Amino acid sequence: MADTVIVDMLENHIAEITLNRPDSLNTFTLTLASELTAALQQLDGDPAVRVIILKGAGKAFCAGIDVGDFFGKSTLEYRDWIECMETPLITISRMKKPVVAQVHGVAAANGAGLVAACDLAVAADNAKMGLTAINVGLNCVGPVVPVTRSVGRKRAMELLLYGELVKAPAALEMGLINKVVPANDLEMETRRWAAVLADKSPVAVQIAKSAFYAAADLNYDKAFAYMNEAFARLCSSEDAKEGVSAFLEKRRPTWQEK
Repeated sequence: MADTVIVDMLENHIAEITLNRPDSLNTFTLTLASELTAALQQLDGDPAVRVIILKGAGKAFCAGIDVGDFFGKSTLEYRDWIECMETPLITISRMKKPVVAQVHGVAAANGAGLVAACDLAVAADNAKMGLTAINVGLNCVGPVVPVTRSVGRKRAMELLLYGELVKAPAALEMGLINKVVPANDLEMETRRWAAVLADKSPVAVQIAKSAFYAAADLNYDKAFAYMNEAFARLCSSEDAKEGVSAFLEKRRPTWQEK
């Protein structure tokens, strides 16, 4: 049986995770969810990796959850089932390394939630995204959590209740993704953008990401206090000293910390 998740090491300190159920549009199963979580955690702990790209094999990024084993569960079993499916979405926010979604084809339901859960997202100009589970008598109340934090309450509620797929330009306008590029250039542009990020100080990027998520749920003044503490920790790092020195000396910095 083929792995449902494939991990490749690219140049420029970039790793790539591919959802590998192309015949099923990369829909989530318990196996895929578990393998994806494990791959994310493994790469987060790898000092050679600075940025992770997440993409799908075949025609789609991810069309949600495979409901082939939907029937015959108790309420508690359904809870455990869906918690496993959504663990990767939670894992990304807890990681040190940034994760960039490379979106093509369709990203629906839990797939759209996965796009929103990624720290950044680049989409092909013909890609479509949406919280579509309402159309089969379910809902996307899990995936809507990261979607809401990306697009706001009113937009998220519309996506949740109407279940429509939105085209990439509309997803860009509402803040669900960062960039739209021609479909033929998607892989090249995603890797290029990831390489730009990987070239920055790893410790600065990692502190920025962790502080961003930690402060998101704090009160306004407490968020500033938390960020100031994070900035102070960064200022005491070797990379901060190297970065400022390189700027003043008009040279390229050599990052010290992983």
